Amino acid sequence: MALSIRLPGDVEDRLKNLAAQTGRTKSYYIIEAICEHLDDLEDLYLAEQRMIDIRAGRTQTVPLEEVMKRYGMEG
Repeated sequence: MALSIRLPGDVEDRLKNLAAQTGRTKSYYIIEAICEHLDDLEDLYLAEQRMIDIRAGRTQTVPLEEVMKRYGMEG
């Protein structure tokens, strides 16, 4: 899949410098940045959905002490 984006000049300059200094491509760093940010966004979305379910009574929480006891980590 091809994708075209326009970066602010300062961001593009930083990206060019990083690529030149490391010998990697600009595309490599763009993909890395997008994947890292997508991971964060997916985690945030999951947490938000879980909070909605908890507040609506569709999901129950487990106290930390119970989890630690269940896995032999108490004390």
